[in-house]
Amino acid sequence: MAATGTNASTCPAAMKATSNGVFQGDNPLDYALPLAILQICLVVLVTRLLAFLLRPLRQPRVIAEIVGGILLGPSALGRNHHYLQKIFPSRSLTVLDTLANLGLLFFLFLVGLELDPKSLRRTGKKALSIAAAGISLPFALGIGTSFVLKGTISKGVDGPPFLVFMGVALSITAFPVLARILAELKLLTTDVGRMAMSAAAVNDVAAWVLLALAIALSGTGRSPLVSLWVFLCGIAFVVGCIFFVPPIFRWMAKRCPEGEPVDEMYICATLAAVLAAGFVTDTIGIHALFGAFVMGVLVPKEGPFAGALVEKVEDLISGLFLPLYFVSSGLKTNVATIQGAQSWGLLVLVICTACFGKIVGTLAATLSFKVPFKEALALGFLMNTKGLVELIVLNIGKDRKVLNDQTFAIMVLMAVFTTFITTPLVLAVYKPAQMRSKGTYKHRTIERKNPETQLRIFACFHSIRNIPTFINLIEASRGTEKREGLCVYAMHLMELSERSSAILMVHKARKNGLPFWNKGQDPDNQIVVAFEAFRQLSHVLIRPMTAISAMSTIHEDICASAERKRAAIIIMPFHKHQRLDGVMETTRNDFRGVNRRVLEHAPCSVGILVDRGLGGGSHVPASNVSSAIAVLFFGGRDDREALAFGRRMAEHPGISLSVVRFVVSPEIAGELVGVDIKDDVSSHTVSMPGDEMCLSEFKNTVTDSIKYEERRVKTPGEVIDVIKGFSRCNLFLVGRKPEGQIAAAMNTKSDTPELGPVGSLLSSSEFSTSASVLVVQQYASQISLDSESLGKTESARDEELEAN
Repeated sequence: MAATGTNASTCPAAMKATSNGVFQGDNPLDYALPLAILQICLVVLVTRLLAFLLRPLRQPRVIAEIVGGILLGPSALGRNHHYLQKIFPSRSLTVLDTLANLGLLFFLFLVGLELDPKSLRRTGKKALSIAAAGISLPFALGIGTSFVLKGTISKGVDGPPFLVFMGVALSITAFPVLARILAELKLLTTDVGRMAMSAAAVNDVAAWVLLALAIALSGTGRSPLVSLWVFLCGIAFVVGCIFFVPPIFRWMAKRCPEGEPVDEMYICATLAAVLAAGFVTDTIGIHALFGAFVMGVLVPKEGPFAGALVEKVEDLISGLFLPLYFVSSGLKTNVATIQGAQSWGLLVLVICTACFGKIVGTLAATLSFKVPFKEALALGFLMNTKGLVELIVLNIGKDRKVLNDQTFAIMVLMAVFTTFITTPLVLAVYKPAQMRSKGTYKHRTIERKNPETQLRIFACFHSIRNIPTFINLIEASRGTEKREGLCVYAMHLMELSERSSAILMVHKARKNGLPFWNKGQDPDNQIVVAFEAFRQLSHVLIRPMTAISAMSTIHEDICASAERKRAAIIIMPFHKHQRLDGVMETTRNDFRGVNRRVLEHAPCSVGILVDRGLGGGSHVPASNVSSAIAVLFFGGRDDREALAFGRRMAEHPGISLSVVRFVVSPEIAGELVGVDIKDDVSSHTVSMPGDEMCLSEFKNTVTDSIKYEERRVKTPGEVIDVIKGFSRCNLFLVGRKPEGQIAAAMNTKSDTPELGPVGSLLSSSEFSTSASVLVVQQYASQISLDSESLGKTESARDEELEAN
């Protein structure tokens, strides 16, 4: 379209870089730099606004960026020629395209970083077959569709390149976009998600090879031998890089130890190598993007080097420069060129062909491996995802005159439509949350009839800081050898941020469920080393897991996984950590919201661990364990759960347990009145029958390492004085919602209701102690963070305990 400047008959005058300012009579929009700044700001504003509006529909950001580019182009706002000539004048398009392609160059380097060649080599027969079927059928249908287009709206185009471009455009699966959709839908760690990621990785590599072939064939006015030379030189470039580049990158990666900043020289050298590779492939004639992509694939994925590259490059490129490519594409897309029944009919044909080929091809291959129909259909929908690579194919075809304006617009709309429908279609046919086991499992609490049964702990951690205390807590929970043992699931909680790169979550998800000591793991990872050392020194079965989700919904992953693994207790880290001066400092406030939602929705008991360095900063071997644990017992089911946990810990030869039961002095019984109490007061006036039975059983097990005492108190102040007498212990075990008259008097307002009155006291900076605190909530079918009616849930918990 002439308005875009792409078909201008005369060369526009070159623009100067900077203006002298409006006070000297210059219009900033007539100069390259201020105009580029305005264009970038406008693009970022429109695409981010669209992304916000589309978020409730759970659409990936690429949809907002493609649609934003179309809206800023001649299809919508560009219909106003005054706007188009002022904001996107033809003389500025060279600068715009250069910046867009520079951003795209580095983004394709990041895409290459996400692809792990080792994982491709380990790809199973199933994923390879799915990828092959998901490429071959749509590629064949794309070639068939190209004949229809060539006979109608694409007359006169060069035949072979057009056939290949159409085949590639219909057979692509967008690997980065798919990773984002899978993570948003919490499918990244499911069987469907793993199959989709493996197949999409193979598909991505195949698509680049086919695109290189298409570009080689699309040379204009040259001998066919030229295309052959281009293709052979491209192969030689890739082979040369495979032999010479990885050793250099490995040398750099070895000189970047874990936990230390990566040398800036290595970052600069790598980015310069990306630009050099882009120059070489552009010189060959297969586009600069290929060189950048190959460099990204060859960077070693282990260690901090790859992560540092992403950290340095991603935000600037994906936030500012990459959206320019979508505008550059949008300026070439004019939906108005799709006119008449024939053109709209061809659009429907292309969409149906693309969906049919991808979905049916994937479905047939998946069903041949006896995968359930719903999972196979969901996989077909997922593999139909298009994205940035699709736009790259189409733009290269447009620039090389293989695709005309009308065909280009049809193909762009096809890419938007197929990606847009992916999320709702997958949600309609495949909901793993509903497919998880709905049957009850027996041991949802630590307190149970038969304490000899296996205890399953579901421990969650955010960072390496949580690991030593968690390992020492697990060591203390082992029990005796005569028991059925301890099984621990360690879940690493990773936030799914708005960043477009999927490198961290993809590689974490790929390792999900594998043993920490699996050979494919990074040996330098401190978490791996810590758990491997503990596994070798103990008889505890540990299985790693990964939750990759937004902080607002990550509790769903935790609760669903705990129910699937039939855990008896979920242990969460407190949202504060202790500084060197003893003050409790907030690590991140989002963690507090996660804890509160887990408490409310957990399918089993929950413990919140206030970490003050239990056992020191490293794992303490079993023979060296010497810890004192105190259980503060007021009454109620949560306190009984804490007592049951402490009773199990006391079986460890290096642990001494002190249990203190607080009893109201007879002379003031019934006089203690709590403020801000919403609970049924009658529940605090008598001793719970379950408490007496639990304590009676416990007293029969008292040994030399266990001390039991009862303290008669009159006021909450006396309770605090008694607790201070145990401040030198290593760990306090308390119930989240203690019951009884004394607990009611202590139950004042607190800014940490998730810890309850006693837990809040012990975790406050005013209470001087070096002891860690584990606040326990026993499972009940309905839990609220507000003070719920304890009488209503008493029978439910008693029934649960009877089942145990």
